[in-house]
Amino acid sequence: MTRGKNGTEPARTRQPRGRTVDPTALAEVHALIGGEARRDLLIEYLHGLQDRFGALHARHLTALAEAMRLPQAEVFEVASFYHHFDIVKEGEGAPAPLTLRVCDGVACMLAGAEDLLARLNGLFDPGRVRVVRAPCIGRCAEAPAALVGRRAVAPATPELLAQAIAAPQVPAEAVGATGFDAYRAGGGYRLLEAVRQGRLAVERVIEELAAAGLRGLGGAGFPAARKWQIVRSFPSPRLMTINADEGEPGTFKDRVLLERDPHRLLEGALIAAAAVEATGVYLYLRDEYADLHAVMAREIAALEQAGLVGAGVIALRRGAGAYVCGEESAMLNSIEGRRGLPRHRPPYIAETGLFGRPTLNHNVETLFLIRDIVEKGGARFAGQGLNGATGLRSFSVSGRVNSPGLKSAPAGITLNELIAEHCGGMAPGHKLAGYLPGGASGGMLPARLADLPLDFGRLEPQGCFIGSHAIVVFSQKDDPVAIALNLMRFFAHESCGQCTPCRVGTEKLVQMLEQRRFDAGLIADLDHVMRQGSICGLGQAAPNPVTCLIRYFPEALA
Repeated sequence: MTRGKNGTEPARTRQPRGRTVDPTALAEVHALIGGEARRDLLIEYLHGLQDRFGALHARHLTALAEAMRLPQAEVFEVASFYHHFDIVKEGEGAPAPLTLRVCDGVACMLAGAEDLLARLNGLFDPGRVRVVRAPCIGRCAEAPAALVGRRAVAPATPELLAQAIAAPQVPAEAVGATGFDAYRAGGGYRLLEAVRQGRLAVERVIEELAAAGLRGLGGAGFPAARKWQIVRSFPSPRLMTINADEGEPGTFKDRVLLERDPHRLLEGALIAAAAVEATGVYLYLRDEYADLHAVMAREIAALEQAGLVGAGVIALRRGAGAYVCGEESAMLNSIEGRRGLPRHRPPYIAETGLFGRPTLNHNVETLFLIRDIVEKGGARFAGQGLNGATGLRSFSVSGRVNSPGLKSAPAGITLNELIAEHCGGMAPGHKLAGYLPGGASGGMLPARLADLPLDFGRLEPQGCFIGSHAIVVFSQKDDPVAIALNLMRFFAHESCGQCTPCRVGTEKLVQMLEQRRFDAGLIADLDHVMRQGSICGLGQAAPNPVTCLIRYFPEALA
């Protein structure tokens, strides 16, 4: 190429860099946005394009970047971060118009997910239906489970999946949740009004939560009353977020609670927001719960129509298939329209959180319990626990039991008691061999330790933790190595890749399990590096299944 005297390219050879904007695509993007583009709604726009056109075509990503005045690379890196977005580059063919996601999480694996996938091989027209594996979709008690588009099918069989493919839209009546009128008739929102009107002091509410010993029930277990006090200590304006992105394999409690009584969550959230004087509440709900999105949108609108909350004060945001967004700071980045990468701490989100404001973040179950605790008294709630534990818990129980499902039981109950008293015993032909006490990240324990209290701080001496109270039970017919491998493949798939210990460590552990190389020294080294060097809890807890496998199931390693 010949250059001019000043070293620049001649004007006749100069071409615009990057993709050019397609006018038709730009018009379609503007029609989707419907007004001035907002940076924090980038992921919502991506969902809109995926829903409308079946994939994220390069022409639309280019147009979206133009409409939002963002670099094309930034839009692409956000879109490519989340599993539920399908990017189609120039010259590539679009995926099949319908995606069938078969869950291969640990509970579904125990229930025959691999056999289901084999039976589906070649069953549907690949030009119409794409069959893919998916991480846990929160239907563990009805395993094996699948999503047809965004419609859940559980338990999933080829016959039921074929029926769903014929009608993939989520039925409007899919969830029979308690609506606004029924909740209000049962005394709902009286407590909120008492707090807002000053008839019930915020300090009194905090005292009741402290007396109840209420903790964050998303996994970390931080005392709720203390969290409110910390957020209140930082200058306003403040915000609040609700983490309903339960992606921990084995966990489905938030879904069931919201399906039963969404306003119990909403009232608890508005009380918490009033306590910390939050000006906005963001409810981050996982994409796999399409029916709940419709329910929550409807019930939030009912609150607005009743004048209990201003328009837009509660913002419903849709996840996009990234387990790491269950980590609070990663979730905030996702709400802001960015990749769901965990943030370095400090500062903690209570000081510098969503949009740089002090932020109160809670799990669904924590907020769900607030009304009962305050109305009935924190001391009474605390007294419902066992073995020195406080309160009641929602246990997500799946696996080899007669009656899996969401079980409300005293905190501190043992697994043997939980199975006998709430799950109808072990399934026929199965004998307890072990269990996951806290989902994928909580570790694995053998049957001989099934009399340990299931509560915060009780399992740590055994190298495990209760986490989100997701209990997966396995028997003598199951291979502990296969279970650990399933869990490690999940972590490797879901690692955001930001930090090397997690990104590389999860891959190495998967390789060792696949090769059945149980080098205890090397595994211990990986465990140490991952725990000490990973930014967030995903990498720090990911080695738990393997370390527990070596410690408690040596007979399976032969």
